[in-house]
Amino acid sequence: MAQEDTRKIGILLFPDVEELDAIGPWEVLSYWTRTFPEDGWQVFCFSADGKPVACAKGLTVEAHHAMADLPGLDVLLHPGGRGTRPQLEDDQHLEWVRSQRRSVPLMTSVCTGSLVYAAAGLLAGRPATTHWASLDRLAELDPSIDVRPDERFVDDGDMITSAGISAGIDMALHLVARLVSPERARQVRRGIQYDPQPPV
Repeated sequence: MAQEDTRKIGILLFPDVEELDAIGPWEVLSYWTRTFPEDGWQVFCFSADGKPVACAKGLTVEAHHAMADLPGLDVLLHPGGRGTRPQLEDDQHLEWVRSQRRSVPLMTSVCTGSLVYAAAGLLAGRPATTHWASLDRLAELDPSIDVRPDERFVDDGDMITSAGISAGIDMALHLVARLVSPERARQVRRGIQYDPQPPV
């Protein structure tokens, strides 16, 4: 499949992004796209300036692209973490998010990434979720949101929000099932041996 025909998923990186919010979905999506290239998808990470990003717990992650040279996306994934707090009042970032909404067919978020979508006005009147500790904040940002506190992720067509941190893995597997098939998602889940059995 020609590179220009490959559909693209972009994972946003920013200072103080929660590591697993980005890396969990990356593991799922990169395993899928590398193992099954015939499906016609690729995934990459990007940051505002294309430079490495220091995450919330000290991990530094490199970006593949800067926003300025970002290829056209079919799916955007906005993670959460402490770094989303300043974004809620960052007019430039919120306008960038709105611009993506105008051109990207499917917007997704992990954890408090949904707070940014709410602040940008993208979740008005829609069902959504976020990290359990930020559910009230989500409702405060836009009282019209149908907050779903008990759902691991909420698929509302062109917008998918997921709950806290590790829920991004489940959301990414759901993405594979939706974009290709449930069987493909099962293959990916088995490939990364994701079969949670918490010890407590």
